[in-house]
Amino acid sequence: MSYTYEYPRPALTVDCVVFGLDEEDLKVLLIKRGVEPFQGRWALPGGFVRMEESLEDAARRELQEEAGIRPNLMEQLYTFGAPERDPRGRVVSVAYFALVKLTDHRVQAATDAREAAWFSVYDVPKLAFDHADILATAHQRLKGKVRYQPIGFELLPPKFTLTQLQRMYEKILERELDKRNFRKKLLAMDLLEELDEVEQDVSHRAARLYRFDHKKYKQLEKAGFNFEL
Repeated sequence: MSYTYEYPRPALTVDCVVFGLDEEDLKVLLIKRGVEPFQGRWALPGGFVRMEESLEDAARRELQEEAGIRPNLMEQLYTFGAPERDPRGRVVSVAYFALVKLTDHRVQAATDAREAAWFSVYDVPKLAFDHADILATAHQRLKGKVRYQPIGFELLPPKFTLTQLQRMYEKILERELDKRNFRKKLLAMDLLEELDEVEQDVSHRAARLYRFDHKKYKQLEKAGFNFEL
């Protein structure tokens, strides 16, 4: 015999922090809410988890529905459960963070999102709910993790220059890196494949292009290799 216990239950949502990178800055994807609460306010993509869904499936569905985004790299970030975080009632949110290549993802608002757009992580509008705290937590996770896992390559095009690679790390870590030491350390890992190609359509001297060797990294990782900057 099954029993149903009569007591108040919290609702469950997912919220997604999606980072991208362009020539100017590290970006985060935001949607403008089309419904209450916080109608017209910018927020992270997300929504309620359906009964038949896993948490990650719910996060991916919300990203697709609200912004047309399908990230390759997504992982669970943290659970946010302050009793007053949502004016609709007792709502617990499991947050995810994801990385995408901006050139591969043209955002398009849908469902209950009025707009979807990329903002600089360092210049975001006032966010709904506790999404400013969620974004800050995700940013700190990214800044820490990018130094010991090669996740930053998810933000770059498949073929990139060493200057683009260094700028990516500088934008995430919020500090300048010594060019000589940075390149020496990265090249010594032997994970960058030098291509017989250079930049195209640039006004300056065209730089050599490289590609990250994901297959080799996986092999080295199994053998105990530690990626660390």
